Amino acid sequence: MKKLLISLIALLLATTASSQVKKPTIMVVPSDVWCFQNNYAISFDDLGAIRTLPDYKLALQSNSDLLMTISKINTLMADRGFPLKDLNATIKTVERQNVENETLGIIESPIDRIYRTARADIILQLTWTVNTLGPKKSVTYNLQGIDSYTNKQVAGAQGTGAPSFSAETATLLEEAVMVNMDSFCEQLMAHFDDISKNGHEVCIDIKVSEESGINLEENLKGMELTEIIDNWMDEHTVNQSFSKMYSSENLIIYEQVRTTSDADKLMRQLRDYLRKNYDIQSKVMSQGLGRGILIINS
Repeated sequence: MKKLLISLIALLLATTASSQVKKPTIMVVPSDVWCFQNNYAISFDDLGAIRTLPDYKLALQSNSDLLMTISKINTLMADRGFPLKDLNATIKTVERQNVENETLGIIESPIDRIYRTARADIILQLTWTVNTLGPKKSVTYNLQGIDSYTNKQVAGAQGTGAPSFSAETATLLEEAVMVNMDSFCEQLMAHFDDISKNGHEVCIDIKVSEESGINLEENLKGMELTEIIDNWMDEHTVNQSFSKMYSSENLIIYEQVRTTSDADKLMRQLRDYLRKNYDIQSKVMSQGLGRGILIINS
């Protein structure tokens, strides 16, 4: 009896610990392919180049199947303990922030703004098509887990559900996705465990404006500015993990930078350090969670 009681307590503790494991925050969005195929797109001027991106707002307002489908996937993920960010609510928040961001000169695409505002660790991009087989229908789907910081795919599931008489696309999709959902979640958790241990991966650009009057080879207190920044990166990245891909007197590009924060916060810390210790003025420009730009301007 005593052994049985100990075993039950151990099982309870293990179950409790398992349920408390932190899981990545996710947000479900329609894929670029699905949006473009259904004519939900928006074009904007990106520093002189015209870019076309999915228009999530138009898609949500125009397609009831999309709303129900996102809701179904959200429910499946919530049942497995994943914290969720709702796309529709995030878009409304972004719209309130747009005027302020434009005033501050923040350079971000509409998608970057959505991802930054939601601050979801992983974006679930969903593509699906409905197949008609006589009176029955089935759904072929592709579900991709995309790291919000790197835009790299970290999990995937694909398949076609069994033919059914159901008329609801969301129900057909739920039945199809369920087959691979556990494996998909395991892939998400494996990636998130790596993030928890080694930090997020981001990219950093250090630029010098033409009006700055200095360059990155300037000698300050016995060291070149480039060396000063390299040393700071050593101290403020996880396990000194970063790759210096390019360096000149006016530009440094760091990739595979591992940090416990996002790129924007990391660059604000560097900005404050340079101002306090070397009287160097600079400006942080944001390009989503995964890319930060520091412009030295004096």
